[in-house]
Amino acid sequence: MAAAEAQRVFVYGGKGALGSKCVDYFKSKGWWVACVDIVSNENADANVLVQLSESFTDQAEQVTADVSRLLGDTKVDAILCVAGGWAGGSAGDKALYKSTDLMWKQSVWTSVISAHLATKYLKGGGLLTLPGAKASLTATPGMVGYGMAKAAVHQLCQSLAGDDSGMPPGTAAIAILPVTLDTPMNRKWMPDADFGSWTPLDYVAETFYNWATGVGRPASGSLMQLVTTGGKTVATPAFQ
Repeated sequence: MAAAEAQRVFVYGGKGALGSKCVDYFKSKGWWVACVDIVSNENADANVLVQLSESFTDQAEQVTADVSRLLGDTKVDAILCVAGGWAGGSAGDKALYKSTDLMWKQSVWTSVISAHLATKYLKGGGLLTLPGAKASLTATPGMVGYGMAKAAVHQLCQSLAGDDSGMPPGTAAIAILPVTLDTPMNRKWMPDADFGSWTPLDYVAETFYNWATGVGRPASGSLMQLVTTGGKTVATPAFQ
């Protein structure tokens, strides 16, 4: 009997802290893993390099074309969009325009591209995850660009659960809404914080794997808050 074909996952933002953890975790489970990022991840089976651009359409079309060349007619079991970043600033901040532009590029551009790739390459029953933020469930006056961008990702996630979204049958689009992820960069910039309230990257990678394999997967369109207390993380849907 022929060996079962390896399951396949795309990790958009696969060279960042969470992305690298996801690449390694899925590889450890025997999956074929592709990384989409501005730099390659040597642990991935394949890499699609994103060309920095001031034009969303140029960047989106470049990534889509390169993914098409890589996959051909092959479908994938999961697309994990874990790209993103953080920038603060109120509406009166002198760096407002720059920070808002960066947040839009890092979170919204990547999520829209991932969503479109899901409509083309995700298997029926597959998983798409998007990078939301718990803070964006309410007003974020001290980080306007970040709050707007993450709120847009939440709206996209909910839209993808609709009947006419273009998503393949049986697929699920789920956004994770952490408070703070326990990354090396966050520890560097907030060395005196309560790390026990930060969500471990291992937890997120394992949760993605469970959802990708059908274990405890929330309904499509769910905005899953990740709240960590005393080192223990609980995932609960917003707007229950």
